[in-house]
Amino acid sequence: MESEIEKIDKDNSLFPDCLRNIPSAPKVLYFRGEPPRNGEKCIAMVGTRLCSDYGRRIGADIAQGLVDAGFTIVSGMTQGIDTVGHTAAVESRRRTIAVLGTGIDRQSLYPKANLDLSEEIVKNGGCLLSEYPAGTRGAKFTFPRRNRIVAGLSVAVIVIEAKIKSGSLITANLAKKYGKPVFAVPGSIYSLNSGGCNELIRQGATLVRNSADILEALGYAGPQIKKNTPAGVTPEENLILKALNEEALEMDKIIAATGLAPQTVLSSIPVLEIKGLVKNIGGLKYYLNN
Repeated sequence: MESEIEKIDKDNSLFPDCLRNIPSAPKVLYFRGEPPRNGEKCIAMVGTRLCSDYGRRIGADIAQGLVDAGFTIVSGMTQGIDTVGHTAAVESRRRTIAVLGTGIDRQSLYPKANLDLSEEIVKNGGCLLSEYPAGTRGAKFTFPRRNRIVAGLSVAVIVIEAKIKSGSLITANLAKKYGKPVFAVPGSIYSLNSGGCNELIRQGATLVRNSADILEALGYAGPQIKKNTPAGVTPEENLILKALNEEALEMDKIIAATGLAPQTVLSSIPVLEIKGLVKNIGGLKYYLNN
């Protein structure tokens, strides 16, 4: 059953201090779940809706490292990189905040493909947040406007993949105006999805490769949660891991790269997933979970 939508205005003590003084600060916030807390270590992770396997993989790795270090991922719950960040948090049963450009009721929420994800966010102690009341549908101006809330809540903004004219760059530029660090993941100069990130780096954003780079840049020295050491791998499983070392591969390409029997690969992949060594990014395509 959908939890009740609550409301706090700017004069309420629960209204996040970090949003009070940003330009065009929202006068009211509607939320489901646990609202942002003063002093909470929030960090924005944004990027293109049409992310590549590269973006999906590095986004999941970075988000995992940040939630393990106690950060709350903030994003817009659109498809692509936003979804990758939120999903990494809920799969670890960690808190994440989704800032919407619509009302947060099920009828208005966008995209509809993430209705189930929105419920998981609330179930895992997270929050759906919007300045728009229930019944507000998305419009051309509502999504760019919500980006100021994403940047305002966060101590820094990370852009994973973004085209030159991506809305993610709006969030990054707002963070710069607010005096907050901007991090960007580099990509191929021939990739449209990396054009925006590469340009941010050219303009002075900090190039990052992983969560460790971000934590170091922020001067964070707190304890990180370490994953359990996986059980020893078999020779066959090791061949699969080596095949996935450079890039994500479909099942048939894993079979071709390893020279193993199809049944051996089909039975080994689920075991490697259980051990936390590989992840499925959809369509029977897997990558190394390092």
